[in-house]
Amino acid sequence: MSSPDIAGILDNSKELDRLRKEQEEVLIEINKMHKKLQATPEVVEKPGDNSLSRLKMLYIQAKELSESEVTISSQLLGQLDALMPSGAQGQHRRRIGSEHKKKRMKADSEIPRQSPSMRSHLESLANLKGEQVAARVTQEDAGKDEWFVVKVIHFDKETREFEVLDEEPGDDEESTGQRKYKLPMSHIIPFPKRNDLSSVPDFPPGRHVLAVYPETTALYKATVVQARKRKIDDYILEFDDDEEDGSLPQRSVPFHRVVPLPEGYRQ
Repeated sequence: MSSPDIAGILDNSKELDRLRKEQEEVLIEINKMHKKLQATPEVVEKPGDNSLSRLKMLYIQAKELSESEVTISSQLLGQLDALMPSGAQGQHRRRIGSEHKKKRMKADSEIPRQSPSMRSHLESLANLKGEQVAARVTQEDAGKDEWFVVKVIHFDKETREFEVLDEEPGDDEESTGQRKYKLPMSHIIPFPKRNDLSSVPDFPPGRHVLAVYPETTALYKATVVQARKRKIDDYILEFDDDEEDGSLPQRSVPFHRVVPLPEGYRQ
């Protein structure tokens, strides 16, 4: 376990704590507004009253914080997965039968121990339905991971699994039809929101990222080679193993198709 790995986890943990504290503050304000409107609903009819617009702003803020929490939590899960010994995990799976595992998961889900921030996080993941995300799929026959763009069909809050659809399978797929997968939440990374620049990360030159290769739905490791002036500007990237005539071409990728490189990335 290296120091950069631990540092990355600690940084994301601190950011997660900050987001959750901010969420709690926003929820307190929302509850105050609810009580005010319940006690005096006629106040919204008074000229100059901004109660409804204020409530709307609070809800927008809460939604943005939840979406940021989803991104950071997914990164943390990927970092922790990469640091956990794979052998110990496999032994644990062999000791527990599938039926026993299902019963245990159901029993765990019935224990009322979820914090408000965790419930909010799971709700945010459920709200990804219909959106495109980056997904990690392990090809068992090849023993390697593939990252590509999929569409979220459903998120199960109890099993914490995503059901996703690969809308454009590659040429090497056995079937030309669309394919569905069930993946743990740690294998999903939401893309930045095009309409919410406040939560868009800014990767500096030299940073390794995971990005959608131009004119495909596949994601590969790349390096940021130029600083951006605005958050809406495209990234200029050099993709690994993308040599042409002995050099790496620089390719333009939209900011909403670039995500942090997961810890332990392999492909």
